[in-house]
Parts: sequence; C-alpha cells; structure tokens
Amino acid sequence: MALQNIGAGNSDDAFYRYKMPRMITKIEGRGNGIKTNVVNMVDIAKALARPASYTTKHFGCELGAQSKFDEKTGTSLVNGAHDTVKLAGLLEIFIKKYVQCYGCGNPETEILITKNQMIQLKCAACGFISDVDMRDKLTTFILKNPPESKKGAKDKKAMRRADKEHLKEGEVADEEMKKLKKETKKKVSSKEASAKPTSKKKASGSDEDHASPPKRHLNVKEEDEEDDDVQWQTDTSMEAAQKRIQEQLSAVTAEMVMLSTNETEKKPKAATTQARQRSKVVSAPSEDDPKAENGERTFETLVEEVKVHLKKGVTASQFRSFLGSLSGSPQDIVTAVYEALLDGVEKAFTKELIKKKGYLLAAVGQEDGSQLHLLRALEEFCGKSNPAAVKEVALVLKALYDDDVLEEEFIVQWYQEGVAGVKKDSKIWKNVKPFIDWLQSAESESEED
Repeated sequence: MALQNIGAGNSDDAFYRYKMPRMITKIEGRGNGIKTNVVNMVDIAKALARPASYTTKHFGCELGAQSKFDEKTGTSLVNGAHDTVKLAGLLEIFIKKYVQCYGCGNPETEILITKNQMIQLKCAACGFISDVDMRDKLTTFILKNPPESKKGAKDKKAMRRADKEHLKEGEVADEEMKKLKKETKKKVSSKEASAKPTSKKKASGSDEDHASPPKRHLNVKEEDEEDDDVQWQTDTSMEAAQKRIQEQLSAVTAEMVMLSTNETEKKPKAATTQARQRSKVVSAPSEDDPKAENGERTFETLVEEVKVHLKKGVTASQFRSFLGSLSGSPQDIVTAVYEALLDGVEKAFTKELIKKKGYLLAAVGQEDGSQLHLLRALEEFCGKSNPAAVKEVALVLKALYDDDVLEEEFIVQWYQEGVAGVKKDSKIWKNVKPFIDWLQSAESESEED
C-alpha cells in the first residue's frame, strides 16, 4: 500500500516519519443510490490516531451529504459520487483542525474534552494545548461520541504497585520454603547421627544396605533445594548493567567504555568552569580592540564582533571562515553566535532561528561536542533572557531537531546532565521534559516496529 506524509506542508520531506496510506475510493450503486466507499478509511484513521467515524462524519459535514461508518465491517460510505482528489482535500482540512498541533505542527496529538465541553488537542512532542474551533459541525459529533480514554498515570502507578506487592509476597513465600527445607534437613541429619552407633555393631553388608537409601534421599533433596533457590529475574540497575558489559567485552573494549563514561562525567565540570571564566576570553591583541594592550577580550566584545559581522549580510561559508579566525573556546564562540542571532528578539524565537539556520550550522560544524555547545548556549540564553524564551524552549528544540541541526543523542545527554547538575531546579528542564519523553517514546515505538 502506497504511503504519503501526514499534512500537505510535509509532502516534500522525504525523511518525514509520520505517514499514512494514500486514499482509495470506489463508486458503488446507480442513480439515486450511488455512494462513494472509502476502502482504506480504517487504515487512514489508525495512522492519524483518530476514530474512523470522525473522518467519515467530517466528509458528510463538508459535502452536505449523508455519511455512515459501520464499526463491524469497517465500511465508510458517503452518499453521492465524489472524486478521490476532492475527498483527499477534505481529509487535509480534518488533519489541520483535529490532528496537527497548532504550535509545532506535529500530528502526534490527543483529543481532550474539558469540563466545559470544549475540545482541545494536547501535543505529545512540545506539550502545547490547542483549542479547537467549536463552531465546526463535527465538534457536536465528537462531544456525543468521545474517543476512548487511555490508561492514565494513576492506573499505571496502581499496576506497578500491585506488581511490586506480588513480588514481595513471592519472596516471603520463598524464604518460608527455605526455612522449612533447612529444618527438615536438620531433622534428617540428626536421625542419621543417632542411627550410626547401632549400624557399626552390625555386619558390613547390612551397614551398606541401611546407609545407602538415606544418601540417595539427601541428594535428591539437595538438587530440589538448588532448583527452588533459583530466581529467574534480571537485575536492571546501572551497576548490574556495567558488570555484565565488563564480563562480555574484552579487556581492551572494556577500558574504552570506561574512558567514555569518564569523559561524559568530566563534561559538566568543564561546562561550569567555562561559565565561570566566561567574563574573560583570552585572545591575541588587535588594533581595533579597546583592551588590546592587556591582551584580553571580554565576552561582550566577542558578541559585538559577531553582531557587526552578521549585519554585513555575509554568506554561511564566509561566516564559518570568520568564526574560524576568532580566538577563544568553542563554547564561548557558539554562545556568542546564539546571542547575536537573537539580539533584540523578544518572542517567536523559533521562527527567527529557523530563518538563520545557516549561521547556526556554520557555528556548530562537524566537530565532536559542537551540538552540546549549542544546547548549553540555549540554556544560558534562557537563563539571562525574558521568560518567553524559557516557555518556547521545547518549540526551539523541536524545530532544530526537525531541521537536522540537533540530534536526539546529544539532546538527551544535555537534558540528563542538566537535571543532575547544579542548575537542576531551573524551569527550563520542566519545559523540556515533554519533548524528551516524546523523543524516547518515539524511539521505543520505532524499535518495536
């Protein structure tokens, strides 16, 4: 079955991962009883995560014709003969109104019905809640036929607690069985000890006859006890995982893994030291620099130099060569570029960054850790800018991720370092968390597929 991208605005993106089947229609009947059957409506609705009855009803409302969806057979019928192109256009209207997020345009949304009988769309990517226009005819049908509610967080917690309680009960029962077996073993050993003096007085043949059966009995019991002591569980803690990795890998590769973990632990410390030394960036003296005599350039002057160069309207390649001529740490240069690009911007940071994406790519380049420099620059900008930047941080990350400026691996690493770092109480992590959850859930779904 042919697939296409969800949303007309994403039709040219060859790497867009949200797809749906192309619509297939069939004209049935004659005369006044002619009808249009959308053959693969169930598959389309499944890809959009919406009930097929919603899309069928939407066609009827827009065309002013009767429409019906049969839940048993999965048949979607609309009265009249309608072209496939026309129905596909109406489906795009449905996607814009009831599927795509009004903030980031992502189709991974969930329909919510408030207490005031208002319909909202909650985005799983950026966390934005969109208000649906209640003047549309389809809204009354949705209110009368609400979507099936998924299991909430409370239900999941209750299930996890019940599983833990069952595990505890099983462990207690195993311990009681072990105690009983130890007691029976002691009783058997005491009986043997009392039977030994009498067996010595008897003949050697009779002694072997009497002594051999208990030994067999004991061996069977010991084997049963060993089998019962085995607990078929996998320890998923970090210590156990590292232990298993070291056992499986060779000595050389194990050292390489340990070196990589040490480097990731040193990165947050390096970031904090760079932030402390941000006030002064050592560079070669120049004639135009007011502090050329001391051989030092402040971070503010570095930002001003980048601003002046951007105002000249240089190309991305020229800007890259200019950044290469600057002296200073890579973190300082990327932070200066980020602040210079958003100079004077008080809202709509995402649109401004996408317009100047070429300059960001020139600053990031292909060096290792350059994406982390950009993420830390974003974090520092949100810390010193107005609250609007903190609110839009998830939208900014989503846009940079979609345009291949940032990769999932570095975004998750930056988030984990920030949550465990000194600034773990910052509001930025609370706003970023929905996007991180969406990234990880999307990755787990792709692995399952």
